Amino acid sequence: MKLGEIYRSALEIGKDRDPRGRKRTEKELEQVGKQYRELSEKDKKYYDTERLRNPYSDTRVLYGDLEQVVQGILVGIDIEAGEILLADRLKGKGSKIDLVISHHPEGCALANLYQVMHMQADVLHKFGVPINVAEGILQERIKEVGRKLMPVNHLRTVDIARLLDIPLLCIHTPADNSVAHFLQQLMEEKEPDTVKEVVDIILEIPEYQKAAADGTPPAVLAGAPANRCGKIFVDMTGGTGGSKEAFEKLATTDIGTIVGMHIGEEHRKEAEKNHINVVIAGHISSDTLGMNLLLDKLMETEKLEVAACSGFYRIVR
Repeated sequence: MKLGEIYRSALEIGKDRDPRGRKRTEKELEQVGKQYRELSEKDKKYYDTERLRNPYSDTRVLYGDLEQVVQGILVGIDIEAGEILLADRLKGKGSKIDLVISHHPEGCALANLYQVMHMQADVLHKFGVPINVAEGILQERIKEVGRKLMPVNHLRTVDIARLLDIPLLCIHTPADNSVAHFLQQLMEEKEPDTVKEVVDIILEIPEYQKAAADGTPPAVLAGAPANRCGKIFVDMTGGTGGSKEAFEKLATTDIGTIVGMHIGEEHRKEAEKNHINVVIAGHISSDTLGMNLLLDKLMETEKLEVAACSGFYRIVR
């Protein structure tokens, strides 16, 4: 399998599992294409043309030749300097590692993480928030995330990969789409009645069982285990946490419980104030589940040797 094939396949898997639906995702690509064609030649010079075919700004080939043949990969939730050096060391000891895959974005994918947050408006709309309201409450949060990313030295890891000539790929939203799709379907099939039953369902999944054994089990951070859960919203994709104002808007819908990866304290307080139960399944465990689901699909036709690091552990379904 070539690096370019892995990258493009990850994008297609992400589109298939996108909570907005593939049709909406493709429509947004058409709109991006139209905006690009209307730019001046001066502005086109600095435009990230990968956006014309990739709807996920946080998923990119950060270094490497797309024609590179890949037989073995090192996969981690966070890939930084240490993990790149680990890959180089493992190669030196005879391990077959042709590519390093990070879940969390680095390089230009980190710098432009905020751009993928726009999809959260469509997700909120899907669960009953008017689209104009959803877009409105997200605008300031997206700008805030963009400002926070501006001073980050986002090329450090990419530079080390380049100097050691180790191909580097990050896959963020397609994996997050995978875990959100999987858990949303599971909750709809199981139809839990209480918040505790939601936690019990999560704990049937191997990635969360391992996390619980390692000291980070799923937790109820707003509401109570005995509460009836109502309609469940699995909120695990869209770049990073959205606007805390979303809880007030969701309180006017049928949503009773949110299942997420993580939550900030201000967001948790807003959930409690608006009587929305919050179950935190776990951050690294949810990222691991998403990457495993994506790798399972990716390797349906051709297997790759996988070495796991940085919080990731391979579980095959």
